[in-house]
Amino acid sequence: MHQFQALIAQAGLRKLPRHEADRSFEYEVAFKSASAFVHLLAFRAMYGVVLMTLIVLFGAVVPTQAQESPEIAKQAQNPIANLISVPLENDFNPQTGVNKDDSYVLEMKPVIPFHLSNDWTLITRTIIPVIQVPDLAPGVNGTSGLGDVQESLFLSPAKAGPVIWGAGPVISFPTATQSILGTKKLSVGPTVVVLRSQGHWLFGSLAQNLWSVEGPSARADVNQMLLQPFVNYNLPHKWYLTSSPIITANWEAKPSERWTVPVGGGVGRIVHFGKLPVNIYTQFFRNVERPDGTTHWSARFQMQFLFPKKR
Repeated sequence: MHQFQALIAQAGLRKLPRHEADRSFEYEVAFKSASAFVHLLAFRAMYGVVLMTLIVLFGAVVPTQAQESPEIAKQAQNPIANLISVPLENDFNPQTGVNKDDSYVLEMKPVIPFHLSNDWTLITRTIIPVIQVPDLAPGVNGTSGLGDVQESLFLSPAKAGPVIWGAGPVISFPTATQSILGTKKLSVGPTVVVLRSQGHWLFGSLAQNLWSVEGPSARADVNQMLLQPFVNYNLPHKWYLTSSPIITANWEAKPSERWTVPVGGGVGRIVHFGKLPVNIYTQFFRNVERPDGTTHWSARFQMQFLFPKKR
């Protein structure tokens, strides 16, 4: 979801006077072409095909001898757990842009741990976003495609204590296929995650800040913070309650347009596709602070394919 929030900040979206907004809306409705409609349908069809293909693919490569840890739910909720996972996060943002259209973001987030020594583990977390946005502002037309890919590296103690932590660099690569879908800047910064598991609870926070270090001078500089607190309460039969809002701050924007602060939560459960454990959850958020032109609320649905170690 933070990919979409960053797009709004980069677009410099502003609230139009009422007479301009009405004229813009009438113009867009009158002249929206059939090709644009077909393009939107094609994107949604592509999205569905990609999602179903990945489900079938990962369901077909399950090791037959893999066994689950009884703590599989907490492992799934831990962003730096010592197991391979492939989350597919789908974010829906209604009524955005000048015409109050919908936006969709699919983020593929493979997490792979590497055993460095008896004391340290390196966890890699890659975010590959596929984005569809509507017209964000006059002259900023909607489109769809690949966004900027992010790579996070967390160095974490191999033997977890009461508090689990990981820290390292995060890098954002200018891989967007359309100008509006990314920053066109190579950005780097620190990232850290801290969490604790206690009884039925697992709670913590992930934080990062990115600064642009290279890219076209005509594009806006990047100085953006992301904070994701998370809290989970695990119930019987692998159900759990969860809340993990993504709070962002664009330090380059004016104060009134700087923050996006969602509040909300949802429910999840560990299910199985054959022998493959899959963490599924859905959450709904209300944006209590947001830039002009962004949605009042959003929905997130995630399927996380888990590959526990053989025991």
